[in-house]
Amino acid sequence: MNIHEYQGKEILRQYGVAVPNGKVAFTVDEAVEAAKELGSQVCVVKAQIHAGGRGKAGGVKVAKNLDEVREYANEILGKTLVTHQTGPEGKEVKRLLIEEGCDIKKEYYIGLVLDRATSRVVLMASEEGGTEIEEVAEKTPEKIFKEVIDPVVGLLPFQARRIAFNINIPKELVNQAVKFMTALYTAFVEKDCSIAEINPLVVTGDGKVMALDAKLNFDANALYRQKDVLEYRDLDEEDAKEIEASKHDLSYISLDGNIGCMVNGAGLAMSTMDIIKHYGGEPANFLDVGGGATAEKVTEAFKIILSDESVKGIFVNIFGGIMKCDVIAEGVIAATKEVGLEIPLVVRLEGTNVDLGKKILSESGLNITAAESMADGAQKIVSLVG
Repeated sequence: MNIHEYQGKEILRQYGVAVPNGKVAFTVDEAVEAAKELGSQVCVVKAQIHAGGRGKAGGVKVAKNLDEVREYANEILGKTLVTHQTGPEGKEVKRLLIEEGCDIKKEYYIGLVLDRATSRVVLMASEEGGTEIEEVAEKTPEKIFKEVIDPVVGLLPFQARRIAFNINIPKELVNQAVKFMTALYTAFVEKDCSIAEINPLVVTGDGKVMALDAKLNFDANALYRQKDVLEYRDLDEEDAKEIEASKHDLSYISLDGNIGCMVNGAGLAMSTMDIIKHYGGEPANFLDVGGGATAEKVTEAFKIILSDESVKGIFVNIFGGIMKCDVIAEGVIAATKEVGLEIPLVVRLEGTNVDLGKKILSESGLNITAAESMADGAQKIVSLVG
């Protein structure tokens, strides 16, 4: 789950991570009032959307007086920002962060992420702050330093100090930087984050180490114990189909293609998308119905896929392990009848009760194309849609 920058800073402030003072605003008048309350000579007007690259898209403006705050707030609120992370459709700005300006002396990058290779949290840092870390990794990988953190003891002071020295934090501010990194790690662990990214981390003219920006993502599987974080969820920033899927415990991600996919198991779902691409098609979604899907769940999955107007055909690819193929076949038939399916449907079943499942489909009298293998199914749906 993603949250907005100002929400991330609220969480970090609770852990003693230094962040600038700021207030959220939903209207132009609220933005001006927030700037008045901050009383800073310079204010930053920042668009709040769930995407990076806001500055390059015109979503971050520096205002030197209240008239400029009003001008920029009026310009940004309601604007659709298109960044490298939003896709071409962009995201509409519905809220702003009005933040006090600060005297930036140097920018750095600090991030925490789970490294699946080591099954441990890794602290990453670079003195190339303010730019995308992917760009730094590609062009100057030697400027990225990492510390693998032992979960038993947490981030140790010597590791944080080594990072601070490696990215050339001024010597007199190293202890402050160590305190910053330690607090960030504590927040990361206690709040069940999947990513904590500070870009940029800044050193100011008056000798402070601060998070000028903050991106926190959270493990959705842990939200049951993070009720306060769940309250930050902004449904306006999420795809309506993905919201509906979450209500039925379906893993769904919307994509740009025209072939809807319904699969059980994340690995098989990824492979299904790959093989559709291999045969010249474009998947419209990632959809994992899970290992124990019911007929009702399959019906809901069909409805969600068909709510995407770009979908011109559906490929159902099921391996019956825990889930039995006959149950899936009944679910597919029920869903097809309920939604009045008019587009091509290809079904590939394999595993437990596969013969019974195929028999149910063939005797249904519905326009369902059977596939003998994953490759056969992919070829058939691409051909039918084409």
